[in-house]
Amino acid sequence: MPLPTRKVELGFDENGPGSWFVLDDPVTGVLDNPTYVLAGAVYYDVSQYVKSVSINRGKSRELDRFTSGSLSVQFNNQNRYFDPTNTLSPFFGQIVPRREVRVTAGTAVQFYGLVDDWDLSYNISGLSDAALAAFDGMSALANQTLTAGTATSQLSGARINAVLSDAGVKWPDAERNIDAGGQTLQADVIAAGTNVMQYITTVEQSEPGIFFIDKTGKATYRDRNRLYPSSSAVVLSDDGTGIPYGDIKVNYGSELLFNQAELTRLNGGAAVADDLTSQQTYGVKTYVASDLLMSTDEALGQLAIFLVNQYANPEYRFESVTVPLSKLSTSEQNDILGLEIGSICRIKFQPNKTGSVIDKYAQVIGIQNQMSISDHKVTLAFQTIDTAYFVLDDPAFGLLDYNSLGF
Repeated sequence: MPLPTRKVELGFDENGPGSWFVLDDPVTGVLDNPTYVLAGAVYYDVSQYVKSVSINRGKSRELDRFTSGSLSVQFNNQNRYFDPTNTLSPFFGQIVPRREVRVTAGTAVQFYGLVDDWDLSYNISGLSDAALAAFDGMSALANQTLTAGTATSQLSGARINAVLSDAGVKWPDAERNIDAGGQTLQADVIAAGTNVMQYITTVEQSEPGIFFIDKTGKATYRDRNRLYPSSSAVVLSDDGTGIPYGDIKVNYGSELLFNQAELTRLNGGAAVADDLTSQQTYGVKTYVASDLLMSTDEALGQLAIFLVNQYANPEYRFESVTVPLSKLSTSEQNDILGLEIGSICRIKFQPNKTGSVIDKYAQVIGIQNQMSISDHKVTLAFQTIDTAYFVLDDPAFGLLDYNSLGF
């Protein structure tokens, strides 16, 4: 099958090529025309010069923290169009850091961020490249600090919205997708200079939930109460009943084994939970978290019990699956490219075509895109869903005594 169309676009200002408002022009000078704008960035397609694209977003393990999404683009630069010193380049004055960059595959945006760096490589033979490095908005949040203040007692989603609206952050309202949250947080005092991402991470742990920057650049928060019906799952399989994959990695170990949880909360008490059976079998492994923000010691204790129940035994998990898009139909390509962090997949795998089929649901926690001129591979990292939240009438997640009603 043909590969999905890829597009790499740079955000140019009014001094660069693009569709700009021209005063008194009968076509480009019409006010309120969304095509020809007065100011801001206009995306300019530079795909014809692209040699390769690499996108890395998310994390590789469930209890790790999400990091900034990154983008690397390799351009053919034999004509020096991407050399910022070349006054003959049609992009002169635009090849600078902090420009917007957007990558699309098929019909779905795969990355939005800001250019951090341009690296130029010149060869005496004339084969020259330019490399763009960019990061998503989490990089900015990790380098911003909050103003001093006292937060009101509120749900975790409201707290994250308050952080994003802080005078030291000013994240646009339209660029957010924030769940309400299931955990009430205390009215804590926030010191001036508190790192934004460190504070959001504490909110995330206190819920617990997940915070990330989505493909389109929106600050996104998924709380613990969000339901994922199994009908929404993309099926990946090696038996012809779902989307075929190339490589699969399976992990069975103690990286996520914790049979004791020791938690403390800010301005409050401590909570300890144990799974004695697991401790007798595997020894004691302790999960520690401090200065959590929930409003009561009771909520702290509930979280400690939840964590021990969740991680008391070694996890057999699908670590990652790599899908070559060249082997898929257009609709299958769109399904893979439409996946986002938090999406649900059903993975079916019979190792070496021997024995029983392993059939598990998993949540996407990391997405990598590797695009070359002749290939496009998507690698998905997962956390296994052995016990999902209860979804009424769902054939997989609607089973009493198996799926959790919450905590």
